Amino acid sequence: MELSESSRQEIDRLIATCRTRREAIVQVLEIVQRGQGYVGDEAVSYVANRLGVGRADVEDVLSFYPVYHRRPVGRFVVKVCRSLPCAHMGAARVVDHLSERLGVAVGQTGGDGRFTLLEVECLGACDRAPAMMINDDVFGPLTPERIDAILASLKDG
Repeated sequence: MELSESSRQEIDRLIATCRTRREAIVQVLEIVQRGQGYVGDEAVSYVANRLGVGRADVEDVLSFYPVYHRRPVGRFVVKVCRSLPCAHMGAARVVDHLSERLGVAVGQTGGDGRFTLLEVECLGACDRAPAMMINDDVFGPLTPERIDAILASLKDG
């Protein structure tokens, strides 16, 4: 696993400030994902060994929080909310439109590595349903035209 020296030092500093190593799991996973873009099996072993906890403890955190990626993702991670308000307002149509425009199925990353399309349970943007998040930015309410404009701005950038 490749992790920069600055990331390793950040992990060391974090561990020094935690009362127990178990409480550092979430933050260490964030550092690893920031450095690699995802948390692979090798990273799970590294985190478990570094913190002196079991792999199962690390896997539990990874499976509980949907922010972690277990395999490489695209430059732009597109998450479409499928909670009840978004579903009622057309989340399925949003997913279909995005899948067609990006040429990517849900749960997949395009061959060019630019976009990953995911469905998530809730983005906390019920007032903007249907909503999606691209990396750290939330968009909604969405229409096909608005989606196309958002994607065009990303492709230009």
